[in-house]
Amino acid sequence: MMVMVGNHSSAFVHYWAGRYPGKIGWLVGPGGMTKTKLRPWIPHALDNDAFSAWDNGTEWDEDAYFRFLDWAAAQEQQPLWAAIPDVVTNPAETFRNWEKYAPKVKEYGWPLAFVAQDGMQPGDVPEDASVVFIGGTYKWKWRNVPEFAAKLPRVHVGRVNTLYRLRRCEELGVESVDGTGWFRRPEAEFRKLEDFLSGKLHDQLTFL
Repeated sequence: MMVMVGNHSSAFVHYWAGRYPGKIGWLVGPGGMTKTKLRPWIPHALDNDAFSAWDNGTEWDEDAYFRFLDWAAAQEQQPLWAAIPDVVTNPAETFRNWEKYAPKVKEYGWPLAFVAQDGMQPGDVPEDASVVFIGGTYKWKWRNVPEFAAKLPRVHVGRVNTLYRLRRCEELGVESVDGTGWFRRPEAEFRKLEDFLSGKLHDQLTFL
């Protein structure tokens, strides 16, 4: 399972990318475009920043999103997938956004990620989505990740910032997760992420 730590440029991330290839990556959004230099040894996927706008109470910027996609298309390293703009906690608007934006983003030639919201079921995921990104509210997400992971081949889970949740996603066969909170902690705390990447914690039954 790959852990996408935002687009954090710490030396630890580069080191881990070399030591644990395929287990660490970046989730890059429009807001991080100007401060991100993609590296061939760090896989990345494209976020849409819809959650950040919702969380900050600001309007999502469509123009910024497509400038970001154009920037990504000009890079040598291509993304694992691109998240189609969603509307947090609003399934109906999220479906409308898929119909509006998916055909345009598909023209870039990347796999598309559909961001699932509260109330959705695996059967609601559009057939032309390559990845389902489990968004929505905290309680809904963790109640429903097991079903999505059991029924769909490629699942990404957003906002996974504890070792317990990392382990749970791995057990469920989730393909990737993101978590921007790891590097907001003291070094002794975020170094626990390396224990997970290395497999050191896999035999433990509980996590602090």
